[in-house]
Amino acid sequence: MDLSKAKVCIPTSSGGHLTHMRMLMPVIEQAADRFWVTFDKEDANSALADERVYHCFFPTNRNLRNTVRNTLLAIRVLRKERPDLIVSSGAAVAVPFFAIGKLLGAKTIYIEVFDRVDAPTLTGRLVRRMTDLFVVQWPEMEAVYPGSVNLGPVF
Repeated sequence: MDLSKAKVCIPTSSGGHLTHMRMLMPVIEQAADRFWVTFDKEDANSALADERVYHCFFPTNRNLRNTVRNTLLAIRVLRKERPDLIVSSGAAVAVPFFAIGKLLGAKTIYIEVFDRVDAPTLTGRLVRRMTDLFVVQWPEMEAVYPGSVNLGPVF
């Protein structure tokens, strides 16, 4: 996929997941058009001050009400934006965006977080079957996620 012609959606929790995705900016900023979906929190707003952002609902971890609200947000945002690619390292906000994005024809890339060396995350398990490319950062994780691609540490 030629990123210079692609629209990219980056759904991510704030904090470490956002930091993780921001480390990919040399690649992400090649996209012709991109937008972020994250929490309306000071760290996220500061880090993404010059980016286009949609705010999602939090807390997300095991919160059924906000999972439903974020699924409705994903339907609304993804129908409006029609991204070519959805990229995330989690956490829970990625799940509805991957599910709805796949239904709408978007390609998906999930990057398992750096601090998981030998066990899957809940988000990784949930989005695994919805990804076109599943990236791990440790050789041990290739056994956890067969068929994944080990690109080494992003950090």
